[in-house]
Amino acid sequence: MVSTTGNERRGLVAVALAGVLLMGCGSDDAGQQQAKSASPPPTKAQVMEMTKRDITLEKSYPAMLRSDHDVTVVARVSGMLEERHFEPGEQVEKGQSLYTIEPEVYEAIVRQREADLASAKANAELAQANANRYQRLLKQNSVSVQQRDQALADLKVARANVAQAQAALDSARIDLDYTDVEAPTSGMISLSEVNLGNLVNDGTELATITPLDPLEVRFQLPQEEAFQLRRQRHENGQQTVTANLQIPGLPKDSLTGRIQFLGSRVDENTSTVQANAFFDNPDGFYLPGQFVRVTLEGLKRYNVFAVPEIAVTQGLMGPQVYVLGKDNKIRTRTVQLGDTAGAWMIIKSGLDSGDRVLVSDIGNLSPGAAVDPQPFDGEAETVPGTSGESQAAQKQSNAKSSSSTSQAKQASGA
Repeated sequence: MVSTTGNERRGLVAVALAGVLLMGCGSDDAGQQQAKSASPPPTKAQVMEMTKRDITLEKSYPAMLRSDHDVTVVARVSGMLEERHFEPGEQVEKGQSLYTIEPEVYEAIVRQREADLASAKANAELAQANANRYQRLLKQNSVSVQQRDQALADLKVARANVAQAQAALDSARIDLDYTDVEAPTSGMISLSEVNLGNLVNDGTELATITPLDPLEVRFQLPQEEAFQLRRQRHENGQQTVTANLQIPGLPKDSLTGRIQFLGSRVDENTSTVQANAFFDNPDGFYLPGQFVRVTLEGLKRYNVFAVPEIAVTQGLMGPQVYVLGKDNKIRTRTVQLGDTAGAWMIIKSGLDSGDRVLVSDIGNLSPGAAVDPQPFDGEAETVPGTSGESQAAQKQSNAKSSSSTSQAKQASGA
């Protein structure tokens, strides 16, 4: 039996411990390498490089329909209201007969004025004959100059009487025409204000006619939007912006109209500018007094940054977007938002030309995560994540990534 000294025993123990330590280190390195090889790859996501562009948008404003061409039908002569030739609420045309006001009385007056005119003309003919005779007699020295002048004066008076009688006849004929009350304009007529059989006087209100085609709306634009609209109309003409009219809840297609007026001053109380638009309403479906929304289409914002709406999230400092650094890792950037244009958001500040913005659904991504950037197709509406199917696909991809990570951890623990 071979005996060992204390020094030899200590040396054997040290060698054994070193072997155990080496085996443990080798196992840890292998686990780390295995876990590293099993980690998920960078997430693929569409990335948009910032460049300034022109964005088309639409704006909607509340308004009320108006008809500034309402006409009140009034009686122009006195008499009994004998007939009504319309049904309340129906469409009447300009020149259509509406009422009859006792025409017999005015027919008699016309006949009297015609007789007065005939008498005046007869007297004028007699005065003309006398003036001619006195003119001949004066040449024969049979009458004096004074007598001839009196005959000429009588002729002038007779002619004036003819003109006066003619004017009286014309006035009587006008009054006779007024006994047939006609529509002064086309539109929808109201209920009659006076029942048949009542006595009406000159100026008595009978009904109201409201033209329904076209209709007018007046609305207020914030001063900045009014400035942009004025600039666009000045540079590109008035036809570049159209106005659509809709009444919520009514099953009717919207009407397309035209902007006719844009105010030249800002209301100091509301900081708005007044505008109006006219809409053709041939079917009379829309009525004055209805509350509507006027949508202006074709408005533009020039030379601005814009990102798909899905790219904007809410951070601690306010609205933010994810931008990629040179290492393709996510960083947050706080931005100031402008108008919304469909699926686009205009960015007032916070981005510079050349910045790469993540425009896909961010899903489970967070600052510091690595991204495999994919080219952006330029259509904000088709960005993955803007529809339910895209979001489901993104969640499924995230679930697969989580499953792979779990398996790697289990292998490392083994």
